[in-house]
Amino acid sequence: MEDPGPIELVVRGRRLEYAWHGPRPGEAPTLVFLHEGLGSVSLWRDFPRRLAERTGCGALVYSRAGYGRSDAGAPLPWPVRFMHEEAAALEEVLDRASVVEAALVGHSDGGSIAIIHAGSHPGGRVRALVLLAPHVFVEEMGLRSIEDAAHRFRSGDLRRGLERHHGPNVDGAFWGWNGVWLDPAFKSWNIEEFLPRIHQPVLVVQGEDDPYGTLGQVDAIARGCAGPVERLVLPQCAHAPHREQTERTLEAAAAFLLGRGLGSAAVP
Repeated sequence: MEDPGPIELVVRGRRLEYAWHGPRPGEAPTLVFLHEGLGSVSLWRDFPRRLAERTGCGALVYSRAGYGRSDAGAPLPWPVRFMHEEAAALEEVLDRASVVEAALVGHSDGGSIAIIHAGSHPGGRVRALVLLAPHVFVEEMGLRSIEDAAHRFRSGDLRRGLERHHGPNVDGAFWGWNGVWLDPAFKSWNIEEFLPRIHQPVLVVQGEDDPYGTLGQVDAIARGCAGPVERLVLPQCAHAPHREQTERTLEAAAAFLLGRGLGSAAVP
C-alpha cells in the first residue's frame, strides 16, 4: 500500500481500511473507488493501481464500514436508504483524504452510491463517473440472484470465499446487503431522481450476462443524466467487468478519463 501522507481515514467514528496508489491530492486528480455490495479494498485486486498508472491519477480505494478490514458497520437490519447514507458519508471520506478533484469509480452498489453523491453535490469536486454494473432501480431478476446468493452463503462455499476479504465482518456485510435488498420495502427503491442533476461525463460499463441487472439500467442512466454518457456493453461478461474483462475495462476507463482531461499520459 502506498501512503499519501499522514491521513487517518476515520469517518463517522469508524476507522476505514484504505489503500492509495499514485500521486497525492493536489498533484493530480484522484480516482475514488467505491466497491460493490460484497466488496472491499482487496476485491478490487490490482485494477485501481493499473488505472492510476494508465491515467497518471492518484487512486483512493477504501472499504466502507462493516466491510474488509474496516471497523464494524451499522447494526442489522440495514435501512432501505443505506446507499443514500453511504453517499453522504463519501463527502467526509473526500474531506479526510484532502481530495481536491475526483473521478468516482463505482461497482454495483458502489456505482449507485456514486450516482447519489454526484447528484447531491452538483458543482462539487466530482469531475466524472465511471460506473461498472450500477443500479438505479430494482429488477426481479436481480432479486432472484440475491436470493440465490443467500442459499450459497448458508451452504458455506460463498461464506468461506468472502471471509478471506472481510474477516470478522463477513456475516454482517453479507446479511446487511442481502437482507436490505430482499426487504419488501426495497422493491420501490429508485434513484433516477438524481440523474438530471449529474452534469459530469459518465461512462457506464455493463456485462451482457449480468445476473443482477439488465441493459435497462444503462438506458435509464443515458436517458436521465444531464451530461454526456458513454456506454460499453461487454459480451460474455457478468457482474464484474473489471475482474472478468479487465483489459477492455481498463482501456475504456482510461480513454474516457484522459479524454475528459483527467490525468495525463500513462506512466511507463
